[in-house]
Amino acid sequence: MILQKTLELLKSKYSTHMEKLFISDVVMGMHLTAVKLSDGSYGVASTLQDGVYHTERKNRDFGPFTPMQINGQKVTDLFEASKKTKITDTLKIAVLNAVSTKIIANGNYRVIENADPIDLLDLSQPQTITIVGAFRSYIEKLSGSDNRLIVLELNENALHEEHKKYYVQASEYHKVIPESDVLIITGLTLVNNTIDDLLSSVPENCRVVVAGPSGSMIPDILFQHGVHMIGATRITKPPELFDLVAQGGSGYHLFRYCAEKICIHNA
Repeated sequence: MILQKTLELLKSKYSTHMEKLFISDVVMGMHLTAVKLSDGSYGVASTLQDGVYHTERKNRDFGPFTPMQINGQKVTDLFEASKKTKITDTLKIAVLNAVSTKIIANGNYRVIENADPIDLLDLSQPQTITIVGAFRSYIEKLSGSDNRLIVLELNENALHEEHKKYYVQASEYHKVIPESDVLIITGLTLVNNTIDDLLSSVPENCRVVVAGPSGSMIPDILFQHGVHMIGATRITKPPELFDLVAQGGSGYHLFRYCAEKICIHNA
């Protein structure tokens, strides 16, 4: 799996640094989760939602990586945690993105500053473009072009009414992706562990982009699995990040108040 191989890469190349890291602070908002690590790195990821509220559960959990128990936990313990919950799945991506910030900044990656991946794609000729996730800004831009547009999404109502004509149920990915010339995948697929299946359906010569705050991890393994470009997020104003997340901020709020877009190319 993409996530597991990325964690293994971090352990093999940066084990000394990883062993020292712990979670200093975390805010889990309704849309985003933000973390601060002990080395001053910040990361963000989409918050997994289960759609169930105010319900009693028979197996109540007060162990590690549950509310009031997260701060101070070692990063390596989180990555090795065997119990999977929506909290741990979300935290792993947010923490992985935080760990990745300094590695990307100091590594031999081709980074384009203040850039959105869609602006770097060659769309001069009509193509079949598939978007996984309701990227409204991308849909609005591409809907006015000569391209054939398909939007794979779990919930049709996530799209504006005028864009529902592009909607295809997400479970049909294995039929849609093989027909695509360009595939743009939301970083949320890293959080909900669906990216592996999506990438397994990519045809030869299809250009693949992973975009969104959740996709800001070191790109090595993604590149090995056919991804051409990462639309990542760099936090520029950490103090504002936690307030924004706590107040229900979404991805597009990040870029107005406390973050900038960068693109990482598979050079």
